[in-house]
Amino acid sequence: MSGRYALFRWSPAFAALPGFPADQQPHWNIAPNGQVLLLRAGRDGREAARARWGLTPAWLQDLSKTPAHARAETLAEQPMFREPFRLRRGLLPANGFYEWRGSARKRPYWMTSGDSLMYFAALWEVYPVGGHEYLSVAMITQEAASLRRPLILGEHEQALWLSNDTPPEQLAALLAKPQVALRERALATLVNDPKLDAPECLTPA
Repeated sequence: MSGRYALFRWSPAFAALPGFPADQQPHWNIAPNGQVLLLRAGRDGREAARARWGLTPAWLQDLSKTPAHARAETLAEQPMFREPFRLRRGLLPANGFYEWRGSARKRPYWMTSGDSLMYFAALWEVYPVGGHEYLSVAMITQEAASLRRPLILGEHEQALWLSNDTPPEQLAALLAKPQVALRERALATLVNDPKLDAPECLTPA
């Protein structure tokens, strides 16, 4: 499962998106329940916002049961994801993500597409707390052999995913699209510590 990813480098044009937090910091070890950067459709194009990684509908009382991931194969039928899939689709920008493989002792790998940024398909929700409204998000994942990886969208696919006018059959095709070819690099085990959020996470094996 793609339980961790990183966003530590972006272009000036990306930082100029409406809503991009002025105090946005680089992160090398983003984990579920943390704050992430969400892109969604705005009036004049994409806009950025902070969101909690763990989908939180307004009706959910137990915040320990907020899903960080939604399976591409089943999300259209699941009550938790049906409405966000229809109305609230977003993107999670990343420089790459981590994948652990092995049996006895799992080895972390750094996975990238080779581009400066990757964009993971996501669903978002608004949840009210104390008179304020906050955003939450779930990353969509696909099966990849015995693992699961983020659903990575290209530029044209991103536009289809964010548009409210995209027909259901095209959205279904995006959910079933082939996995993107990725570059990988074996890492030292420093990234295993979820509290470490520094360039050392990418220390090669």
